Amino acid sequence: MSKLALDPVLATRARELAARAAAPVVELARAHTTVSVERAVLRLAGLTGTDPVTGDGPEQDRVPWVNRVVDAVRDQVGLESGVALPVWHALTSGTAHDLQELAEQVGAGTARFALPADPEPAREAARTAVATGIARIDANRARRDELVAGLGDPPRRPWIYLIVATGDIHEDIPQAQAAARAGADVIAVIRSTGQSLLDYVPEGATRTGYAGTYATQENFRLMRAALDDVSRELGRYVRLTNYASGLCMPEIAVLAGLERLDMMLNDAMYGILFRDINPRRTFVDQRFSRMVHARAGIVINTGEDNYLTTADAVDEAHTVTVSQLLNERLAHEAGLADWQLGLGHAFEIDPDRPESFRLELAHALLARGLFPDAPLKWMPPTKHMTGDVFRGYLLDGFFNLAGALTGQGILLVGMMTEAVVTPWLSDRDLALRNVRYVLGSAGNLAEDFHPQPGGFIDRRAHTVLAEAVDLLERIADHPQGLIQAIADGTFGITRRSPDGGKGLDGVVRLAEGAYNPALELLEGVRV
Repeated sequence: MSKLALDPVLATRARELAARAAAPVVELARAHTTVSVERAVLRLAGLTGTDPVTGDGPEQDRVPWVNRVVDAVRDQVGLESGVALPVWHALTSGTAHDLQELAEQVGAGTARFALPADPEPAREAARTAVATGIARIDANRARRDELVAGLGDPPRRPWIYLIVATGDIHEDIPQAQAAARAGADVIAVIRSTGQSLLDYVPEGATRTGYAGTYATQENFRLMRAALDDVSRELGRYVRLTNYASGLCMPEIAVLAGLERLDMMLNDAMYGILFRDINPRRTFVDQRFSRMVHARAGIVINTGEDNYLTTADAVDEAHTVTVSQLLNERLAHEAGLADWQLGLGHAFEIDPDRPESFRLELAHALLARGLFPDAPLKWMPPTKHMTGDVFRGYLLDGFFNLAGALTGQGILLVGMMTEAVVTPWLSDRDLALRNVRYVLGSAGNLAEDFHPQPGGFIDRRAHTVLAEAVDLLERIADHPQGLIQAIADGTFGITRRSPDGGKGLDGVVRLAEGAYNPALELLEGVRV
């Protein structure tokens, strides 16, 4: 139950407005597909690998077969009906024995695609092929449940979330295992710089990432196996996180389900605001990717913390709440349950501001009160970090304490060198000691922490909620709704045009009779 005297009528009003504001975006997503959604269909059906004729460079620079096939279908018949009908019409007509052979024909320039006069044989064959991939996702979800039941979850909340990424998956693995032994409950492998702007997913195990490691199916498999090993050693299930954002959200979501990842960064607006990806492309892709996450039992992490790196954390606190409500609504529509909503927020108020810690507690408790069943993801201070590592270490300690006091679900470990230099291994070790000490000494302090009704923290939280409702009313009443709000710079003071950004050319309006077997199978089941 909320420890704040939140007005239930106001909270209900906020959710009603969020639903109205999100409705046009949902309709947009339902009426369109993208090249990445269609490539995800082929991945679910088992198509992997890259076109070998694209050169002898690094594996991550080669073009995947799924890209080649979708591009060929688009060039010959268009994607308005989806990729499934022309591809499985070719297969059921005897053009090729399987997807791999058909892809090789595309590479050779001999494949010819057409829409079938009778779509039912192609529909049935496509449904059967994609169902195989979804069955693998279902099996992975069941396996996760078995491992958690057998090994156990971490003994306390919040879970300790740590980023590990060297650029080399074979270097990441021992670091991730060491981090788990040092207390981390969730390992996040951050992606190589710029991967979110690639309109393809690299293949294979990679060793050449910059400031992160490429998200690939093989890298997912290797890290999951390594964390399973250390989970058995430690007697608790260690979770794995990666990033389903950027131009390939649907495909990466599928690969995460196929390789049993447990959490994925997946925000409705992050790619628009901070990677300049076209809004329409993002909203279509995020809906499909979240449907896959729902089926896979994956917990999503949203990115509201990023707003506070570009906007003032006090003046714009209500925009975080608005985004959380919108992310909740869009997630529910895609089938995600409350336990899968790692809604984001952050400890980013200027520490020199009077009452800064009380303000942080108010904002954190507001999120906890509005979303009581969500495993909220609480992010550490970065914006106001300086070269004074002692001050930074103290700030991280206050951040950890706020997480314990307000009952957060997922606590990202803050580094005293965060946003100043790339942290050393010793920095990570000290950061883990900090969070272990604070959480261990605080224990279940959240049980004893009750802000004074009508006091500073309570009043501040109510003010932010009221401001969020005012903003939601303006968004819901605007003819262009959420997309126009983004264009106006509402979130993170960043303006993005509905027709601008990267990836708009990959968005296609669906025609009557369009068919996506993955959507058919996913929409039939809700978590």
